[in-house]
Amino acid sequence: MIKAIKRTIIRVIVGIAAVFATLALLLSMMWRDRVKLSDIPIPPPPQQFTNEVAVTVTWFGVTTLLFDDGETQILIDGFVSRPTLLDVLARRPVDNDAATINYFLNEYRIRRLAAIIPVHSHFDHAMDIGAIANRSSASILGSETTAQIGHGAGVPEDQILVISDDAEYTFGQFTVRFIESVHAPVGWGGSVPLPGTIDEPLLLPAPITAFREGGSYSILISHPQGSTLIQASAGVRESALDGLQVDTVMLGVGLLEGLGRDYIENYWQKTVTATGARTVVPVHFDDYTRPFGRIELAPRVLDNFLKTAQMLEDLRSTWDIDAKLYLPEFAVPFELYPSEDPEV
Repeated sequence: MIKAIKRTIIRVIVGIAAVFATLALLLSMMWRDRVKLSDIPIPPPPQQFTNEVAVTVTWFGVTTLLFDDGETQILIDGFVSRPTLLDVLARRPVDNDAATINYFLNEYRIRRLAAIIPVHSHFDHAMDIGAIANRSSASILGSETTAQIGHGAGVPEDQILVISDDAEYTFGQFTVRFIESVHAPVGWGGSVPLPGTIDEPLLLPAPITAFREGGSYSILISHPQGSTLIQASAGVRESALDGLQVDTVMLGVGLLEGLGRDYIENYWQKTVTATGARTVVPVHFDDYTRPFGRIELAPRVLDNFLKTAQMLEDLRSTWDIDAKLYLPEFAVPFELYPSEDPEV
C-alpha cells in the first residue's frame, strides 16, 4: 500500500515536472521567434549629406536620439543601461551602468551636450538622465517626475528645469517645444503601463516599476534648417498637433501592432498626414532588454514589427505618397533636412 502511494506521488511529481518543462520549452521557443531586422521592408536613411553644415540625428536604440548641428547637441531620452529580461520580470533593483554610459559619451563624442529631454519618465526613456547630466553640463528638461529622477542622482539644481506645456526653450540654434501628449494604451486591458508620478527623489538601485510615467510629451525641435516632431510613444492627444507643420517625424511604434489597424491609421494621420512631414522614421521598435548596441526586434508574440512596418508603408502610399519612410541604423547619423532629395 505504502509503495503504491509512493509510486503515485512519484508519477504526479514527474507529470508536473514534465508539464513545466514543456511550458518552459514553449515559452523559450516563442521568445526566440523574432522577425529579422533584415526582413523589414523599410530602407535605411541615405548616408550622403547635401548641406555643408548638416543637422543630423543619431539613433541609439529605443528612442534615444542625438540631435547635432555641429555646435550644439540635444539628447532625447537617455537609456543606455539596459536591465535584463530577468531584471524586468522579477522587478529586481537596477542601477546605472557607469561603464556603458562612459563608453556611450566617449565613443560617440557627446561633448557639446546642452539638453537631455526624456519624453516621459519610464525607465526605458529616463533611466540614465541623471548619470548623463552628472557627466556633462547639460540641463535636464521635463516634468516634475523627471526632475525627481535628476534629484535622486544628485544633479545640481541649476541643471534641472521643470517645463511648462507649450513653452519654448533655446539651445544654440535649436528651439525645443513641449506639447502635452498621452502614452499609448499598451498595458493590460488598454491601460497605460506604470502610470502616476514620482513624488520624491528616486534613488538607485530601484526596480523598473519605480520609474512612473509622470506625463508624456510630443517634442518639437526646430532649427533654421527645419523641424522635427518626436512622438516617442504611440499615443497622441486629440487636436494637440493641429496646425503644426514639420519636416520630419520620429514615430514611436512600440507595441503598435497590437492596437489594431484603425488605431494605427488614426495615429499616422494625426502625426504624419496632419503635419505634412516629408520624412518619417520609426523608433522604439527594438527589444529594450538587449544590451546597448545589440539591436533585435521583440518576439513576435509581443510585437510583430514586420506587420507594423507593412502597415506603415501602406499608410504612406495611401495618405502621404511624397513622404519618405526610413528605418534608422544604430549609431549611424543621418541628415535631417537635406537641401535636395539624396538618392537612396
